[in-house]
Amino acid sequence: MAKLLLIDDEEANVRVMAISLRSDGYDVVTAYSGEEGLDVYEKENPDIVVTDIKMPGMDGIDVLKAIKERNPESEVIIITGHGDIDNAIEALKYGASDFINKPVRDDALAVALERALEKLDIKRRLNEYTENLEKEVSKATQELRRQSHFMEKLILTSQEGIVATDKKMKVVIYNPSAEVILGYEPETVINKKRAMDLFPKEVMRLYVARKHDSKSIKKLQWREVQVRDKNGIQIPVRFTGTFLYEKNNIMGSVAFMQDLREIKRLEKELLRSERLATIGQTVAGMAHSVKNILHGFKGGNYLMEIGFKKDDTEKLKAGWDMIQKNIRQTSELVMDLLSFSKERPPEYEPCRPNDIARDVCEILKETAHEHNVRILKDLDPAIGQVRMDPRSVHNILMNLASNAVDACIFDENIDKSRRVILKTVLEENGVVRFEVKDNGVGMTPDVQEKIFTSFFSTKGHMGTGLGLLVTRKLIEEHNGTIDMQSEPNKGTTFIVRIPFERVEGNLVNTDKH
Repeated sequence: MAKLLLIDDEEANVRVMAISLRSDGYDVVTAYSGEEGLDVYEKENPDIVVTDIKMPGMDGIDVLKAIKERNPESEVIIITGHGDIDNAIEALKYGASDFINKPVRDDALAVALERALEKLDIKRRLNEYTENLEKEVSKATQELRRQSHFMEKLILTSQEGIVATDKKMKVVIYNPSAEVILGYEPETVINKKRAMDLFPKEVMRLYVARKHDSKSIKKLQWREVQVRDKNGIQIPVRFTGTFLYEKNNIMGSVAFMQDLREIKRLEKELLRSERLATIGQTVAGMAHSVKNILHGFKGGNYLMEIGFKKDDTEKLKAGWDMIQKNIRQTSELVMDLLSFSKERPPEYEPCRPNDIARDVCEILKETAHEHNVRILKDLDPAIGQVRMDPRSVHNILMNLASNAVDACIFDENIDKSRRVILKTVLEENGVVRFEVKDNGVGMTPDVQEKIFTSFFSTKGHMGTGLGLLVTRKLIEEHNGTIDMQSEPNKGTTFIVRIPFERVEGNLVNTDKH
């Protein structure tokens, strides 16, 4: 039961109340003046104090103030005389829990004590709740700090470059890996640069395209792009990014970059090693090709000797034609070998891919016409002037288109309307797609597996077997890709994707040619 302190200068009143309250189960201590009451309070630390308001020396109001200074949680009940309402109100202002009038009736005192006990119980439970809440908040805060520290360490040690922005696209996170890729010091980027200051327009256009479509997939698919570092040097990276939402409201963005420089270097080293190994491994194949060409020379020479001896113009012409054909094959073999073995980085310059495609079609038009093969063009008018290596692109298209014409010539189906289609398409990620499609003989799966191996040719003795190897090499040097689809007797399609660089102030012009 609760401990009570009774303070009153009338000892008889104190004894009577003490007997009554003890009989109700309370632990009661007493004092007969305000000063004595404070001493007892200090020693006994009671839960509830019941004090008379009118006492000589320190009165009840002073006792109330002193107790509240020592422990604001203590409950103090004031006993007042009739007509002493002003003092009662003053006592309530200083924190008294209740007041009762003299003479003190047991029922009134019981109600006042019950209310005081309820207040003590509420305070106790509130203190327990507050203490538990503080513990939970402390635990949650520690967990948040732990997670925050973990995320901070994760971002700082990530091998991926991470650049995060606020909703205004201002950079707020810029980790060390991003610094390695882009070269900017963190103090020159964080809260000073925006995402568009770091990433090229082509990347930002793809990135921001998802900004206002909260129902779509917000994360940009990983893709290979070029970003410029602090010194303007293009850096190959794999890039992805996403906007961060809270209840459909943009809170910021985050971009991730994987540095591909070392991978690209190793790929080039591997490709160079493969090419050198291929050249070494295919000397026998080259010797076989040279032997076939020598047989051709001997055959042509023999026909010309017969023609001279017998003055036979037809034999002379046939022999000369054979020699000329083998001279061309020798030239093609030597040039293909040189192209395949030599390192040659692309030489970028302004050019028009559609013009290159037109020129290839024009060169092959006569040969195709002689064999009833139509050459068709399907050129995307959105492609204008861009920066590429025009000689590499021309060689790539010439090799593929001439192979397509040959595939139609070798097709023995006389009922087929043979055709070759050269198509260009501007793709959204800064890439031009070239397609060379024919409806010629096509290739079996077995042939498709061998098509990019050295000295393999579907043309027999008429081909060098290096054309597609050279073509793939030129495409890879240009950071492009080549894919193939083929079906026997239905034709073949080669799909080449080559990235381009922006022409300053003129990324893509309308093609007016």
